[in-house]
Amino acid sequence: MMEKAKKENKKNIIKNVAYDYKISDFLAQLNKGAFLTTQYGGENNVMTIGWGQIGIIWRKPVMTVLVRKSRYTKTLLDGSKEFTVSVPLNCDKQKELAHCGTVSGKNENKFDTQKLKLLDSEKINTPCLNIPGLHYECMVLYQTEIKLSELDAIVNDTWYQNGDTHTMYVAEIVNTRLVE
Repeated sequence: MMEKAKKENKKNIIKNVAYDYKISDFLAQLNKGAFLTTQYGGENNVMTIGWGQIGIIWRKPVMTVLVRKSRYTKTLLDGSKEFTVSVPLNCDKQKELAHCGTVSGKNENKFDTQKLKLLDSEKINTPCLNIPGLHYECMVLYQTEIKLSELDAIVNDTWYQNGDTHTMYVAEIVNTRLVE
């Protein structure tokens, strides 16, 4: 199941892998950041995420990600109901992650300014980044806004002092690829 397909793409080898392949590498890099890409209405955007999880819900492999309601990505994600997560492995993308986490896609095309190339997904319309690492193609199953009134006071005081809450998206992982 780990290796279903191989193809060459600009010197990269692309392999289909199980959703939980190298999950410890996913978690280690997520702590430093990963790229979430979505598109809707002819517009693409990429942002940095540092929170997320992979697991099983409703007997499906899922990824849960959080996107603040103030983010440009949220509008696109709410329209498309799909996203990719690209997790850099064996490459240094810290500069790009820092930039994509601080600049809005409303104000600049981050793909151009950060020289991030896209790679077509196999099962959804949203592309992933053409970088070495793990790439998850995800379709939203459920979303809900974090309710501050129901949140632990310490978490609320630490992360939501300005009231800019997150929407939590639970999405089925419909395809996972490793780009080497």
